[in-house]
Amino acid sequence: MENPATAAGEWHPLLALQSADLARFSRGEHWRAWQLLGAHTGECEGIPGTRFSVWAPNAEWVSVIGDFNGWDGHHHRMSEHSPHGVWECFIPGVQAGALYKFQLRSRYTGEVVTKIDPFGRHFEARPRTASIVAPPPEHQWHDRAWQRQRARWQDAPLSIYEIHAGSWRRHPDGSFLNYRELADGLVETLHQSGFTHVELMPVTEHPLDASWGYQATGFFAPTSRFGTPDDFRYLVDRLHGAGIGVILDWVPAHFPKDDHALARFDGTALFEHADPARETPEWGTLAFNLGRHEVQSFLISSALYWLEHFHLDGLRIDAVASMLYLDYGRSGGEWTPNAYGGNENLEAISFLQELNRVTHGECPGTFTIAEESTAWPGVTRPVHLGGLGFSMKWNMGWMHDTLAYMREDPVHRRYHHDRLTFGLLYAFHENFILPLSHDEVVHGKGSLLDRMPGDEWQRFANLRLLYAYMFAYPGKKLLFMGSELAQPWEWAHEGQLDGTLAEHGYHAGVQRLVLDLNRLYAVNPALHRQDFSESGFEWIDCHDSDQSVISFLRRDTTGTVVVVCNFTPVPRYGYRIGVPQPGVYRECLNSDSALYGGSDVGNLGGGEARAVPWMGRPATLSLTLPPLGAVYLELEETGHGIDENTADRR
Repeated sequence: MENPATAAGEWHPLLALQSADLARFSRGEHWRAWQLLGAHTGECEGIPGTRFSVWAPNAEWVSVIGDFNGWDGHHHRMSEHSPHGVWECFIPGVQAGALYKFQLRSRYTGEVVTKIDPFGRHFEARPRTASIVAPPPEHQWHDRAWQRQRARWQDAPLSIYEIHAGSWRRHPDGSFLNYRELADGLVETLHQSGFTHVELMPVTEHPLDASWGYQATGFFAPTSRFGTPDDFRYLVDRLHGAGIGVILDWVPAHFPKDDHALARFDGTALFEHADPARETPEWGTLAFNLGRHEVQSFLISSALYWLEHFHLDGLRIDAVASMLYLDYGRSGGEWTPNAYGGNENLEAISFLQELNRVTHGECPGTFTIAEESTAWPGVTRPVHLGGLGFSMKWNMGWMHDTLAYMREDPVHRRYHHDRLTFGLLYAFHENFILPLSHDEVVHGKGSLLDRMPGDEWQRFANLRLLYAYMFAYPGKKLLFMGSELAQPWEWAHEGQLDGTLAEHGYHAGVQRLVLDLNRLYAVNPALHRQDFSESGFEWIDCHDSDQSVISFLRRDTTGTVVVVCNFTPVPRYGYRIGVPQPGVYRECLNSDSALYGGSDVGNLGGGEARAVPWMGRPATLSLTLPPLGAVYLELEETGHGIDENTADRR
């Protein structure tokens, strides 16, 4: 093929990039590199057009191809900024909406490749892959009040509804809702269920619906399968206006091998490692070369772009364990130790610390969440103290232990009591979120309801007990879509939720319970203000394995909530516990209430604790424990009712 560098003499590119900015990019210190690279409309000497720039240090030549030049690489060559490896040109007449790609020839192999723009901010709808010149944003934001008040997430209620946008709801013909249609439906659903935040499984541009979005190709672009970037801004703004925070799943660990995207971008391993042993075998993807400074600029810029340009409140970082360990998913001999002989990925550690330092510093009030499944120390501790600097971490240990316990037939639970109690040994080592996520309802695991033992009544009772236990346990909360309806089947990304479940008795009861749990969690500071502190939790009795009962206190300076959970279908009458002081304790929640589909065994609204020492405490409270049920109680004088009817619920 003829070299476009010798065939495009009709146009001389404008070299507009500044060497100081390029040097920062090359050092890994340019946090808003989208301002340098990609496609930007504007004027050059009064002529309207678009400036294109791309990082390709190992290319012999680079051209812009698109619908404006017949996809012919001979027309618009680019000029290189040496030694930074960034190529640039200005093409007059090209406006927003134009389709384009980059054509590159490797200076080492002579291979000619065609690639999308790594900094592209809009793309064609799949299966087409061209980048689209994005217009300047037109959306007018209305969420200033929300942004001012969001900074106190640490001691505020944080209850997350995780959704996959493509299978939450669809049109009758099976087509996707767009971002604007999602907005209205989500606001209604979240108000009906009481969640404070929504977490979107990745909506960064990705090629296949079956990938769920975790193999991204466009790190600066909301996927076009649901609309435009401004449509996505509308979704976020609408949720903020309804008092709901927005979190995005973001994947800086790896990317797919698709020929049109980042893989071997300039004919060499540019964004990835050259060593095939550094690939991620579990997903068949390429791991980012986090030791390369330009890759650090790329990824940190992506994170800031989502937080700043789309006003997101947080990023949930996927697959952190795969980044931290060189031997993740590999057998002996398939990985190379670090300089000190260990399995820690020192480059990834440094990158994650810088990512968290920059996002927290540049976007105050936002947070980062680590999906990290190991016992790596200090994931949520500050960088200056040697931690990774994340705001919160998924508590995978709690999730695995709790679901394993709940699967047991109640007659056998006495032999697995430690699964309920072990987690409190480390519950405050990190800032934890309790996740019952999409990962727990796929790949043959069944739905959460499926995993509960017993007949139909017991399965629903067990599920209500699980949720009540979760909302009382220290840590922020996360439920995957459909869990609030007790969806009876496994999640399928090609389908959608059955909204009619809420019209059926037991399912409607679970939905009502989730709403009341979210409301009670939100209005009662004892249930959320000390989620990350040992001072917010105290066992009453963790040793009653024979009856499979646990009891504990949640507290803060404003009051105390007594929580008792009975994990057997046998009601317990006259069950005595020690409480902090005598007085009338109001039953503010009972998961066995008839309102939730239960048997209505309870304490007729509460009970009186007598000044008789018990369990090392100054007062004794005698309770009726419902079968497969949990009760919350608090002193009447410090009560936090969730609505006028709650105090009457048994």
